[in-house]
Amino acid sequence: MKYLYLDGSCGISGDMTVAALLGLGASREKMDAAIASLNLDGVHVHVENSKSYSIAGLSFSVHVHDHDADHVHSHEEGYVEHHHHEHGEHCHGASTSSATLHHHEHRHLSEVYEILDRAANAGAVTPHALETAKKIFRIIAEAEAKAHGVPVEEVHFHEVGAVDSIVDILAVAVLADDLCIENCIVTGLNEGSGFVETQHGQLPIPVPAVAHIAEAAGIALHITETKGEMVTPTGAGIVAALRTQETLPAGYKILKSGVGLGKRDFGRANFLRAQIIEDAAGASNGPADCCVFILEANIDDSTPEELGYAMDKLFEAGARDVHFTPCFMKKNRPGIILRAIADAEHLPAIETALFTHTSTVGYRRIPVERNCMCRSIFEVETEYGKVRIKKSVLGNIEKNKPEFDDLKALAEKAGVPVREIQKAVEKKIC
Repeated sequence: MKYLYLDGSCGISGDMTVAALLGLGASREKMDAAIASLNLDGVHVHVENSKSYSIAGLSFSVHVHDHDADHVHSHEEGYVEHHHHEHGEHCHGASTSSATLHHHEHRHLSEVYEILDRAANAGAVTPHALETAKKIFRIIAEAEAKAHGVPVEEVHFHEVGAVDSIVDILAVAVLADDLCIENCIVTGLNEGSGFVETQHGQLPIPVPAVAHIAEAAGIALHITETKGEMVTPTGAGIVAALRTQETLPAGYKILKSGVGLGKRDFGRANFLRAQIIEDAAGASNGPADCCVFILEANIDDSTPEELGYAMDKLFEAGARDVHFTPCFMKKNRPGIILRAIADAEHLPAIETALFTHTSTVGYRRIPVERNCMCRSIFEVETEYGKVRIKKSVLGNIEKNKPEFDDLKALAEKAGVPVREIQKAVEKKIC
């Protein structure tokens, strides 16, 4: 089993993540094409080799040219949700004045989604990458809504900061998708201490949005003596969206490393290290044994719409799988058994989602062992475009299954049935 491991020893931000994934070998060409497809005027990105206190890595920057002024906004978080602070997109960037930010229009989450959809409509991002980008933005918006006591629909982003964040987040989604690694490990994030200056005064670190994201996603924050903000809302949102587990395998091989440099000077090296690692126990293509939990509850007083929404929330909380089974309950009432499969580290978040979004007042938790074929993802090029293939291996048994979202996207683009794309893929893998 291969994993993407993000080492949060120096915190995390959007630009650091982009640079680290590029350092792992993710496609710069796909990233550039996705950003270009957004059709954002006056925006360009810059990637360069650099160093932070003798540690070599890549630095990623987004530059937004202001058509109303003769200067360029350097890359920083800068988005302002409702009355949010301007602590800078990345704790590692320069700061932009409140006057400059307020000079620009605001964008709500729905408008950000519309901009992201441009890349999908242009065929520059896969459905999976688009879904990841929207998920990250939604996580951040929900945290900001909670911080400011407003509905998610009222959360807004300043124009410059929103552009920076859109580029960052879409780039991360595209690059992570290109690496074709399904599982992501983040053991925790180191955060600084002290206060950050905002337009409404000082706020303690971690800032409210980061604290709310960490709370909702169960991300462990380790407060250090470093003065300053090491974890940005964008960085925390990326972790919440990508992470599938928080513990490293007992033994693993490092297959490749990438280093993304931060821009703030903490008096020491400031970087995000990303690695592709392989579980040493699973390197021989044998079965992957692990303990998971089945959470189940009997429900007879929820509508189908409510149950569908609950399923979405359980998946967001980290469930590996969720399904419903019809049953008869007390007084011969028809109902359903809701079952969720989860890793131990996601149990608190899934329990919260279960009690919050269903009518149940109790559930059963059953530890079980599971055996899995070793899985990986590769791409095939057809006359219609690229399709990701899920490859599963156990000894001499091998299975290859095309990603249906890719089949669907190519079928819609070419105006042909999905089965035609399927046939084209079968020719390549047979």
